[in-house]
Amino acid sequence: MIPIKQYRDWLSAPRRIAPLVTFRILFGGLMATGAFRFMASGWIERLYGEPDFFFKFYGFEWVEPLSVAGMYWVYGIVGLSALGIMLGLFYRWSALVFWLSFTYTELIDVTNYLNHYYLVVLLGLLLIFLPAHRRFSLDVWRKPALRVETVPAWCIYLIMLQISMVYFYAGFAKLNADWLFRAMPLAVWLPTKADWPLVGALFTQSWAAYAFSWAGAFYDLTIPFFLLRRRTRPWAYVAVIAFHVLTRLLFNIGLFPFIMIFNTLIFFPAAVHERWLDKLGYGSGATGQKMNVPKAQMSLLRTGLLVYFAIQFLLPLRYLCYPGNVLWTEEGYRFAWRVMLVEKVGQATFTVRDPHTGRQSEVDNSDYLTAYQEKQMAIQPDLILQYAHHLAEVYQRDYGIVNPEVTVDCFVALNGRASQRLIDPNVNLAAQIDHLMPKPWILPFRQNEIITQR
Repeated sequence: MIPIKQYRDWLSAPRRIAPLVTFRILFGGLMATGAFRFMASGWIERLYGEPDFFFKFYGFEWVEPLSVAGMYWVYGIVGLSALGIMLGLFYRWSALVFWLSFTYTELIDVTNYLNHYYLVVLLGLLLIFLPAHRRFSLDVWRKPALRVETVPAWCIYLIMLQISMVYFYAGFAKLNADWLFRAMPLAVWLPTKADWPLVGALFTQSWAAYAFSWAGAFYDLTIPFFLLRRRTRPWAYVAVIAFHVLTRLLFNIGLFPFIMIFNTLIFFPAAVHERWLDKLGYGSGATGQKMNVPKAQMSLLRTGLLVYFAIQFLLPLRYLCYPGNVLWTEEGYRFAWRVMLVEKVGQATFTVRDPHTGRQSEVDNSDYLTAYQEKQMAIQPDLILQYAHHLAEVYQRDYGIVNPEVTVDCFVALNGRASQRLIDPNVNLAAQIDHLMPKPWILPFRQNEIITQR
């Protein structure tokens, strides 16, 4: 076992700051590009203007969107603060404002949740506390005394650890029967790319889905270790590029491939980063000073980081506290790096009943939800419950029904299987309280007949 003092010395050892500078520039530039692209593509109207109802994260029910014009201002702030991070201009404030504004946009509606947005939130939070602006930045140009050549090693290891945890848990989540022994959902997705020139015919072969599935699990579980080793690092980074470019071409997963391609550069030694940065005018920088963190501040920071990474370690494992198949119940599914594991199609028919007269009516979901919201709601039990509560409020407010009863007949097909009921159709969902405990009204998953096998 490594002595605590030796461990602390290892974390505090001076490391050249260049990898952190590269990370800052690429992260800020990519986030600014994403924010301005988001506005230019009309997605603000689609995600914040079209819906009349927004699904909430547990504990953040109070978060509400601004008007469309207000959301343009918010995304403008996201983009400008990301530019501030990239340039190292008023860096601490830029990082804080970026994290707050970006996190706000992600908390508005659960249906917009994506793993790479969650990763951006986490990296943005870490950047607030990292001295990534103390070399090759406008802050240093304004205040030369800020310039340092080295930072404590933990400043760089934090980013490495966060990225490694993403990969590890993404691989760990793939160690399930559907992914390994049924090649699902790739067996459903790959044949849709049969029109690709040259290689399209391969995607229709059953072995191709299995090859992609097993290779994906191996990649996620091992790539951090290959990136950490000097001898395997160059080849590992080639694999990073190939893997993420291929997934970007095959699947519409937004900026995630670029985020991972850029982020994994942090594993390269400082000398490599300095050669890249020299092309932008970085310079040799032999006159800088060593960065020292006061003991009291370091003690507080160390405690905060231990708590942070303890949460990051445990959060993806919380699904073990719930019964049933996590892909079916989705209890403990989010924030666990379960990337591209599920092909679910659902149909939810809601009925609202007046308990005093016995009269009931079937709900047209399109009256209250966008098509995308309805698609996401129909396969996620907690969103079904939120929607049922919303319907109860609407029918009580608009139709004068006191304590309306809301039930749902919901069928879901998971990874090529025949549809089966997800929710107990006899339960009045309007009377159910949302909580973090297991939900007894979610029907158990049955390993029934598979209707899609390629």
